[in-house]
Amino acid sequence: MLSDLARAAAVGLLAVGLAACSSSDRGADGPGASVPTQGYYKVGRPYVIRGVRYTPAVDYSYDETGIASWYGPGFHGRQTANGEIYDQQALTAAHPTLPMPTLVRVTNLENGKVLDLRINDRGPFKNGRIIDVSRRGAELLGFLNQGIAKVRVQVLEEESRQLAALAQGGQIAERDSITRIAPGPVDQVAGAPVDSVAAETIQPSPPTAPSAPAYSSVARAPLAQGAPGGPVPVYPQPSGEVTQVAVAPSNLFIQAGAFSEQSNALNLAQRLTTYGSPSISQTNVNGQPFWRVRLGPLRDVAEADAVLTALIVDGFPQSRVVVD
Repeated sequence: MLSDLARAAAVGLLAVGLAACSSSDRGADGPGASVPTQGYYKVGRPYVIRGVRYTPAVDYSYDETGIASWYGPGFHGRQTANGEIYDQQALTAAHPTLPMPTLVRVTNLENGKVLDLRINDRGPFKNGRIIDVSRRGAELLGFLNQGIAKVRVQVLEEESRQLAALAQGGQIAERDSITRIAPGPVDQVAGAPVDSVAAETIQPSPPTAPSAPAYSSVARAPLAQGAPGGPVPVYPQPSGEVTQVAVAPSNLFIQAGAFSEQSNALNLAQRLTTYGSPSISQTNVNGQPFWRVRLGPLRDVAEADAVLTALIVDGFPQSRVVVD
């Protein structure tokens, strides 16, 4: 549990107001000045937003839990960070560090709904959010009205490798040419219980025509397009199939750090005692032991947001919200 001091800090931070779920800094590592018909393959360079450093990287083992938000009307028709035109009805999403394009599987840990989305933008840049899905994505995942949800985000390696190859090579692919891997059980992550698990398919709505795009002045090298006047490369799109898996109740924590040396975890925990009673737990990643330092469980997303912001302001920028 958190101390009274930490709760007071949380209330104070909430009083002055936290950033909106979808940040105007979207695409901070830059859409292009010209308007390509399709997007570029992009990883990008490290960048800093509000004191937090983001390091884009290829990571086919990415598997994280946290809070998802969605973005739509304010960005519909604008250019994404890899040069596409954003369509709020498409099955896409923004992520701070994953390559564009990458195919990810998003599981709503509150209702068990599972949907595959294609990363084509940067964001969200609100502390504590790990992915910003399109309006249609939020609708299919069942959190459009509430605005946020506890989620698990997994990179689909085989599909993402195919997408990267297509994007870099300027090839054409049909809509369903990427084979979809069926979702499996949710391991060590949880949400509201589902009494009966059923699979359902919800077809995506047709894309809406984007309004006139708004552009950035940041230039970039174009994707190889093949012979002049030749066919324009298009990316295969997620199927829009929604399945449902069983999930169990979950808690929110702030993970302030994870270390391969236990002594480093003990040192960090000592520095966090003004926020309550940090816990240290051991986990294994690819056979390597790590010691995680966490605060919580937290009562709700609002408290998690406030405490996370306080930690970042106090010099712990590596802190993040996790669901367990």
